Amino acid sequence: MAKKYISAGNLSIASELLDFVNNELLPGTGISKKKFWVGLDKCVHELAPKNKNLLEFREILQKKIDIWHRDKKGKKINNKKYFNFLKKIGYLKKERKNFQIQTKNVDNEISTIPGPQLVVPVMNARYALNAANARWGSLYDALYGTDVISEANGSERGGKYNYIRGEKVIEYARNFLDKNVPLKKESWKNILEIPKVINNQLNLKLKNPKQFVGYIKKLNHLSSLLLVNNNLHIDIRFDPNYTIGGLKDKAAAGLQDKAAICDIILESAITTIMDHEDSVAAVDAEDKVHGYKNWLGLMKGDLEYRGEKNGKKFKRKLNPDREYIAPDGNKFKLHGRALMLNRNVGHLMTSPSILLKDGSEIPEGIMDAFITTTAAIHDFKNKKNSRKNSLYIVKPKMHGPMKLHLLI
Repeated sequence: MAKKYISAGNLSIASELLDFVNNELLPGTGISKKKFWVGLDKCVHELAPKNKNLLEFREILQKKIDIWHRDKKGKKINNKKYFNFLKKIGYLKKERKNFQIQTKNVDNEISTIPGPQLVVPVMNARYALNAANARWGSLYDALYGTDVISEANGSERGGKYNYIRGEKVIEYARNFLDKNVPLKKESWKNILEIPKVINNQLNLKLKNPKQFVGYIKKLNHLSSLLLVNNNLHIDIRFDPNYTIGGLKDKAAAGLQDKAAICDIILESAITTIMDHEDSVAAVDAEDKVHGYKNWLGLMKGDLEYRGEKNGKKFKRKLNPDREYIAPDGNKFKLHGRALMLNRNVGHLMTSPSILLKDGSEIPEGIMDAFITTTAAIHDFKNKKNSRKNSLYIVKPKMHGPMKLHLLI
């Protein structure tokens, strides 16, 4: 329970939560303290009884199902009879006619870009930042550090750079390029120099020229070649001074990459769910505020984590957008972070962070909905997350269509 509650209308609000909402969440949203708390007061006292009734109905359903299975223990289940039983008790609903819905203001990460999705506990700032920044990752690092590359025949991972393993990484990466962004008559294995972009035209002949979508030049040579496959980008990085294993002395002689490719950066985790539910243990107001603050920092774009590893201090923050030059000569940016979705708590849980007029705890999912959506208003201004002024809510444990009424 909270150490101290402060009254606001029919609500008793934990002081930690009240301070956070009034002093950190609301400033900059255009929503006054009075409007927020009056609105929450009205909505939660209207919806909490409905939520309670739905949970009680779900409990009744579960008991009936438990009894049915207990009575049929050891017997063969008749699927038709079971189906009719579930319909009779109201667990299964009659299918309606087919219908269509329209969507708008949907970000490309949701509508057109296929790719992996991460789920991380929002209460851990370092994990949350790492997941958001996992939009782009090094193929070389991923191959070298995981079991994608076998450790057989002298290719073991270890404290020092293993050149045998490194060669296998490079070979794998070249095969990856040949498969996903193939050249017209050549192999990426045979490229012996940094490609050139002259008058915005790439001198390499791609099998599909449309896969060349951007580049970066540095000191009169190409430092980045941006290609695309299935709406996912591949950023090939070049450095004429790069040596395999990072050596900078005479021992590095002959260890330069043939095409001076120093890394291949892949567009990887396209979306990330910031989880307020299953992966966290938010018990009281202090815990909830911790998670809300991290989500607010992600929406504002200013969340930071400071830590220490192997005696060295480091700071994590959200990656900036990536800038390139298009084949038509115009500059453009690609999103530097995964699109973040928010997973609120399901309708089952309650929280002592706010008490209702009857002294009962607030349904935690309703509290989450008010606070996390308000935080997203900050993103609508700075567009650190959605480019379409949208917020994406992952809502768990709906247990039937009636629960949807609480979201409308």
